[in-house]
Amino acid sequence: MKVLVIGSGGREHALVWSLLKNKKVDKVYCCPGNAGISRVAECLDIRPDDFKALTDLARYEWIDFTLVGPEQPLAAGIVDAFQKEGLKIIGPVQRAARLESSKVFAKEFMRDHGIPTAAYKVFSSYLHVEEHLKMVGAPVVIKADGLAAGKGVVVAQTVDEAVAAARLIMKERAFGDAGNRVVVEECIEGEEASFMVFTDGRTIVPMVSSQDHKRAYDGDRGPNTGGMGAYSPAPVVTPAVEKIVMDTVMRPVINGLRKNGIKYKGFLYAGLMIKDGRPYVLEFNCRFGDPEAQAVLMRLETDFLDVLTAINDETLDSLDIRWKPGASVCVVMASGGYPGGYENGKVITGTDNRFGPDVQIFHSGTVFRDNQLVTSGGRALGAAALGNDVADARQKAYEAVAKITFDGAHYREDIACRALNRPEPAS
Repeated sequence: MKVLVIGSGGREHALVWSLLKNKKVDKVYCCPGNAGISRVAECLDIRPDDFKALTDLARYEWIDFTLVGPEQPLAAGIVDAFQKEGLKIIGPVQRAARLESSKVFAKEFMRDHGIPTAAYKVFSSYLHVEEHLKMVGAPVVIKADGLAAGKGVVVAQTVDEAVAAARLIMKERAFGDAGNRVVVEECIEGEEASFMVFTDGRTIVPMVSSQDHKRAYDGDRGPNTGGMGAYSPAPVVTPAVEKIVMDTVMRPVINGLRKNGIKYKGFLYAGLMIKDGRPYVLEFNCRFGDPEAQAVLMRLETDFLDVLTAINDETLDSLDIRWKPGASVCVVMASGGYPGGYENGKVITGTDNRFGPDVQIFHSGTVFRDNQLVTSGGRALGAAALGNDVADARQKAYEAVAKITFDGAHYREDIACRALNRPEPAS
């Protein structure tokens, strides 16, 4: 069996790694991939938005499955393009992917289907949003409507900070057309969690919970990033909270889309704020989170290819999806200056160390240059580890990070600390 994975990040490396566990998988292609992926799969320099080249590849190489990692091709309609050619691909169609590609669409969808989320207003004029911010005060959340690589959201603690964020998005066009509209949202105080599910459009199966670390620096300080680390499980997602999320968020989303004539197949991610045991949706992603994927897939015991086949064949109800006990932690190593300006081309050493069976190094922004492994992006790689509990997994992950070096390397030293400072939930 041949599988094509689209993307180049740590999430895609984790997807490739998961697929290659199955002996039925003869070959994995990745477009465009990265240095780490190239060691185990064939990487081809095809852009994720070049649908013609990708569908040609899938057809001529007799690809059995295509799996989409990042959000941009989903938003642009890659699933529709593959399905039009009669090719198997896992992911939501473009109409469904609007849950992620448009914050406005997502908020209106949640309003119409009674899904818990923060109160909000939508603005297409900078002057109007500035007036509104001065009237409502802070704290407040400012969101660019479109895709912004995880950086289009600002939690402003003061009115001046909120106005500056709106100016950056709408007037300075920091995220291009993604900032044509902004959502101004009530700031709900609580604890964040990532909740992901598999779905074939009818059956919805929750994955183990996880928690991301968005801010660049320890103590959740600094600007938002694509994610500096993750761990699983998230203690805040108790069995009671999981039931509420499934009943009030996940089922209403999938059923609501189906009523609108849209079958959602693939992975769905809800970024949640948990307040007093009640979940509120901050955002939807129409794919695995990154670095949540690295942490969660480390714990998947059921064969990943079997899960994909069940999603495609709409037989998820007959598959018993199991997870490894214990916990997992992923720590991201980033380039100095990320998420602001940074330099590429820094030589990376230490990734060839023997880390043990419970540790995997997932590459993201890496390439081979002159036979050397060097950085090529803001988030270079992540060390993911399994453990008996969060403390054990965390220790293994940081021991791996300590063996890897490159000039200017930056990583948070408090990944998963929150989980260690609270009792485990009762089952």
